[in-house]
Amino acid sequence: MAKSRNNLLGVGGQRKKLTRAEQQGAGSARGADRKAAEDKKQELVRKMRERAEAQAAAPAEQGGQDGPAQS
Repeated sequence: MAKSRNNLLGVGGQRKKLTRAEQQGAGSARGADRKAAEDKKQELVRKMRERAEAQAAAPAEQGGQDGPAQS
């Protein structure tokens, strides 16, 4: 066991097999899919931020008009 302890051959998983097109630099459609997914995510985050800002601004604009009167 002590002899094979320093042998790290095969440690770290396996590499993905490249197609001929990928080897020649064409890449895969997977990269384009990732880009499209990232764009959709950014758009969704932007919309969510706009809605959150609008909701945060709406109560501030109304002030104490809707609240119960205190004496």
